[in-house]
Amino acid sequence: MTETGAEGPENGAEVPGETGSAAAESPSADVPPAAGADVPPAAASEVPPAAEADYEGPRRRARRERAERRAARDRAVAIENARREAKRRVVGQSADAPNTVARSTIRGLKVLLWSALASVVAVALGLVLYFTPVMSARNVAISGATAVPQEQVLAAAAVAPGTPLLQINTDAVAERVATIRRIATARVQREYPSTLRITVVERVPVVVKDYPDGPHLFDRDGVDFATEPPPPTLPYLDADHPGPTDPATKAALEVMLALPPDVVAQVGRIAAPSVASIALTLTDGRVVVWGTNDRTDEKALKLAALLTQPGRTYDVSSPDLPTVK
Repeated sequence: MTETGAEGPENGAEVPGETGSAAAESPSADVPPAAGADVPPAAASEVPPAAEADYEGPRRRARRERAERRAARDRAVAIENARREAKRRVVGQSADAPNTVARSTIRGLKVLLWSALASVVAVALGLVLYFTPVMSARNVAISGATAVPQEQVLAAAAVAPGTPLLQINTDAVAERVATIRRIATARVQREYPSTLRITVVERVPVVVKDYPDGPHLFDRDGVDFATEPPPPTLPYLDADHPGPTDPATKAALEVMLALPPDVVAQVGRIAAPSVASIALTLTDGRVVVWGTNDRTDEKALKLAALLTQPGRTYDVSSPDLPTVK
C-alpha cells in the first residue's frame, strides 16, 4: 500500500505536465491558421501535398496549366523562328527565296522552250524558202537607169528566172552590174515575195577629151566611161594622161566641181598640164588663170564676182589679190 501510494503521486506529478503539454499543442494541430497569418516554415512543411492541391482549386489549376502550355508553345515558336532566321542569314536569302527560285526556274524553262520552238520554226521556214520556188525571183525591177538600156542591166545581172530569192547572192549581182562602164554604183535588194530590185547610179560627164577614136567622156572621178558625142556645153579637158589616178586630171575636176553652175556653163576648155598651172578658157575667148588647186572654193567665189567686170584675163591664182586685165 505504501509503495502503491508512493508511485501514484509520482505518476500523478508527471501526468499533469505531459497533459498540459499535449493540450497546448493540440489546438495548433487541429485549427488551421487564419488567412494572412504567418506560418512558420516548420508548420508549412507539415501540410500534406493533397491538402495544398485541394486548397489551390480546380479552376485555378486549369488556368495555371493553360498558361504554362501557352508559354511553352510560344517559346517553341520563338526558338523555331530564331533558328530559321539564323539559317536565312547564313544562306543569304529571304524566307521566300526557295519559292522565288522555283518560279524563276520554271519561267526560264518556259522561255527556253519557246525559244527552241521559234528556232525550229524559223529553220524550217528558211529551208522551205531556200530550196523551193515559193519565193523566187519572178520579177526583176530596175531603177535609176536612163542612159543604160535595161536589157544590158539584166544581161549583166545574170539572174535566172525562178531562182529562190534566198539563193541569190546580191553582192555578186551588184558587182556584175557595176562592171558596165556607164554605171557608177549598183545596189541589189530582195523584195518578198517574188521581186529582185536593182538600183543603179549612172555616171555623169564632167569633161570630155578628144581621142583618135572619138570624144571620151570623163565623170567626176576621172573615169573614162563612154565614147560618144558630148553634150553641147561640156568643157574639153587638156591633160597629158587623164584618168582617175592622174593628179593633174583630179585637180582640174576639183576646179570644175567647185565652180557655180552659171560659171561652168561659160567654160569651154580647162587645161591642166600640171597641178600648179591650171587655166580656164571661156566660150567667149576670155582666159582665167587659176594656178594651183589650193583654196579652190575661195577662188571660185572670187571668179564669179570678177566675171561681171569687163576684161580679157582674170587672175585668181592669188585669191587675196584677184586681178582683171
